[in-house]
Amino acid sequence: MTPETLAEKVLSATRAAFADLGLDAAALPAKTTVERPRNPEHGDYASTIAMQVAKRAGTDPRALAQEIAGRLADAEGVAEVDIAGPGFLNVTLEAAAAGEIARRIVAAGTAYGYNESMEGRQVNLEFVSANPTGPVHAGGTRWAAVGDALARVMRASGAKVVSEYYFNDAGSQIDTFSASLLARAQGEPVPENGYGGAYIDRIAAEVLRRSPDALEAADPREVFRVHGVELMFDQIKATLAEFGTHFDVYFNEKELHDKGELDDAVERLSKEGRVFEADGALWLRTSDLGDDKDRVLKKSDGSWTYFAADCAYYLDKRERGFDKVVIMLGADHHGYIGRMQAMSRAFGDEPGTLEILIGQMVNLMREGKPVRMSKRAGTVVTLGDIIEAIGVDATRYALTRYSADSSIDLDIDLWTRHGNDNPVYYVQYAHARIAGVLRNAAELGLDRGGDYDAALLSHPRENELLKALAEFPAVVASAAELREPHRIARYAEDLAGAYHRFYTDCRVLPYPGEDLSETGRARLWLVEATRVVLANALALLGVTAPERM
Repeated sequence: MTPETLAEKVLSATRAAFADLGLDAAALPAKTTVERPRNPEHGDYASTIAMQVAKRAGTDPRALAQEIAGRLADAEGVAEVDIAGPGFLNVTLEAAAAGEIARRIVAAGTAYGYNESMEGRQVNLEFVSANPTGPVHAGGTRWAAVGDALARVMRASGAKVVSEYYFNDAGSQIDTFSASLLARAQGEPVPENGYGGAYIDRIAAEVLRRSPDALEAADPREVFRVHGVELMFDQIKATLAEFGTHFDVYFNEKELHDKGELDDAVERLSKEGRVFEADGALWLRTSDLGDDKDRVLKKSDGSWTYFAADCAYYLDKRERGFDKVVIMLGADHHGYIGRMQAMSRAFGDEPGTLEILIGQMVNLMREGKPVRMSKRAGTVVTLGDIIEAIGVDATRYALTRYSADSSIDLDIDLWTRHGNDNPVYYVQYAHARIAGVLRNAAELGLDRGGDYDAALLSHPRENELLKALAEFPAVVASAAELREPHRIARYAEDLAGAYHRFYTDCRVLPYPGEDLSETGRARLWLVEATRVVLANALALLGVTAPERM
């Protein structure tokens, strides 16, 4: 029995109690949830529904809990219902009902954990979005991992998600990038505040290889801009692909200008009565919508602001049919939240249509000291540096393991260690250990068969593991709803721990010369179910599930 199935039984029992007691059904929720109690002695699951609805229904919560318990105890698969405190319902399942989850997981395979909590949502998820002036730095690396994992988690929860990378191949940063390339091609130092690092030398040399006459061109800087941006962006895409992060759409800001979408956005905002002129400039009245001041759309010299492009880009997303726009930004973008949310409201959108997630800094550490230098990029740590230091799997896992709004110190020594204190090793080792058990079973000619007696999975360690397995779909749904893929990583570690404890206390394979017992057969089902869930959890994080370590 899954937590969702039990929650339905709890709600059904509550409805029956309301009907028998003549209570107002309007006080009942449309759905409810059950949770694992902190103390296993309190049962398999707990519900607070009696306390949630009693006051609205005008009755005593403990008395209502007693009425619910009497009906719930008769439900199939429920062994016992106890009442604690002011009205907690503590439910113990029959062993067969608890053990049934292994069969469901094995049957579902890679689909187990998928749910419909975001069914019907059309989500545009934008992340990384670094301009092509240098390799992806540590902050962008965090979003490459977290954003990709979040896209996977939301898709697993039923949403239609388009992952998008927004970039600009014009502007002052690109001008500085082009000037830096040209200077190095001429054998000169890069300009003050220019871009440094070996990658600039490499790209400058590649531009000269492609275009040997670049330095004699009428506008050599433009030659280096065109070729340099293309080469840099190709490198960014290749590094992201190596990292396992792929985008459905690469959107260039230039498209907005070429298609006249900035004018269209201003016209739309004007119709909403939000645009005004002052001091020769065109403004958006965002101060009425929660921003700390109004924002300029077009300067007095007739040039557009970056904010105008932001408005046009947001409108472009909405007109492509997305009802949810999620943008991931770096730690230095807190000031963008107020103006962007005000912009969304200026278009007439409901609160929550636009979500802005801010990620904090990432520091690479070795022997307790920060690693600050990059041979590739001069003074910043890049995605390539982190991959080289600890590998793709460890990097993705480490960056998705923590809430994005907290800073991270990535300890190279920890994340490359083959030990249980390394979280990714701990989880991957659990999967590899399971794969080893299943290989050994196959080598012994042992087959779990097409069925098993679920009631035999009654050992406390088996029960602990079954409850952990049953929680996975709810964990995926909450990770999607809260935009917190780190919940998947923490769950995977808890599940690995539950499996290791089970493996220590419960023998799966028979001793030499013995036949596979019915209990052993049931445990093989449980082992395979655990392998499925660990592999599915790691896949949502973009991390491999090795069969040997």
